[in-house]
Amino acid sequence: MINVIRTKDYEEASDKAFEVMKEYLKPGKVLGLATGSTPLGLYARMVKDHQENGTSYKEIRSFNLDEYVGLPISHPESYYAFMHHNLFDHIDIPEENTHVPSGLGEDLEGQARHYDEMIDACPVDIQLLGIGSDGHIAFNEPGTPFDSGTHVTDLAESTIKDNCRFFDNDITKVPTQAVTQGIGTIMKAKAILLIATGSNKAKAVKEMLEGPVDVSCPASILQRHENVTVIIDEDAAALLG
Repeated sequence: MINVIRTKDYEEASDKAFEVMKEYLKPGKVLGLATGSTPLGLYARMVKDHQENGTSYKEIRSFNLDEYVGLPISHPESYYAFMHHNLFDHIDIPEENTHVPSGLGEDLEGQARHYDEMIDACPVDIQLLGIGSDGHIAFNEPGTPFDSGTHVTDLAESTIKDNCRFFDNDITKVPTQAVTQGIGTIMKAKAILLIATGSNKAKAVKEMLEGPVDVSCPASILQRHENVTVIIDEDAAALLG
């Protein structure tokens, strides 16, 4: 079941996302976290809440969706660095409670399988998602099997172009592979929170909510999850019936 919340703009979408997320900011909860520009507003609100209200993350654990292949954690555009810069360094979550897939090593597929094993042993209570302009979730590009586990994937050209802005607009600097939770892994989360804003997401949002469940739009599988909240602004909702 998908509950759709429509908002005016990105700031209101971030407010609504925090209202959903704050119900899970309790000891023992496991958060599934995402990167990119979409969750920045939510993370800023989580940091503010921690600083002003004392909400503690000492007994919360987190698992991130993905990481670029080949970027060391010290690289400013690694998702490890992103999470620390935008969230982890500003709250009291222990480092050992945070998990980001590794994009380094000789056995990436083996590491990916181990990541799934950790998630199976520590099920995610709420998974945060964005959506790509081509309908991808995490780095599961169109055509990814719905039962896929964490794996190494080649990034679509559209995704590489979308991420170019994070790499000085130099496409040669953008990684071409990533380690990502699979669609099957994501669907194991007890609840899912997806945020989509901007007119460039309108087509993907329409296909996700109103189109058939098909691997051509990976996010369409969310129609089959029991507990999904989708928060969209006016621009992202522009094509909905």
